[in-house]
Amino acid sequence: MRTNDITGKIIDIAFSIHKGLGPGLLESVYEKIMFEELLQSGLDVERQKPYPIFWNQKKIDLGFRADLVVENKVIVELKSVEALAKVHFKQLQTYLKIANIKTGLLINFNEALLKTGLRRVINKHYV
Repeated sequence: MRTNDITGKIIDIAFSIHKGLGPGLLESVYEKIMFEELLQSGLDVERQKPYPIFWNQKKIDLGFRADLVVENKVIVELKSVEALAKVHFKQLQTYLKIANIKTGLLINFNEALLKTGLRRVINKHYV
C-alpha cells in the first residue's frame, strides 16, 4: 500500500473520531480509539512502539515510544493540547529520523476543527 493511501485512511479515521467525540479528551483516549479503528480498517499498526537510540556505538533503550506506527511507513503522533507548538514538529522530525521512517502525521484532537490541528511531516534525513 502506498504511503499516501495509508495517510488518507489515517486522516479519515481521525476525522471520524473527532466528529464523534469532539475535542477535550485526554490524548490516551484518542490514541486507543485510533489504534482500534486502524486495526479494524485492515492496517498493520503498532501502539507505543519503542525505538532505541544509539550513541557512541552504544544502544540506549530509553529512546522514545511512537504513539502509532502504521504499516511501518507512517508515525502518527497524537496530541490533545491547546495549540501545536514548534517543539511538537521538531519532536516528530526527530522520531522520524531515529526510526528511519519518511512520513509522519501530527494530529491535535483538541481543536474545534480537526483540519487546523493536522500536519504532515516529512523526514528530510530519510534514507
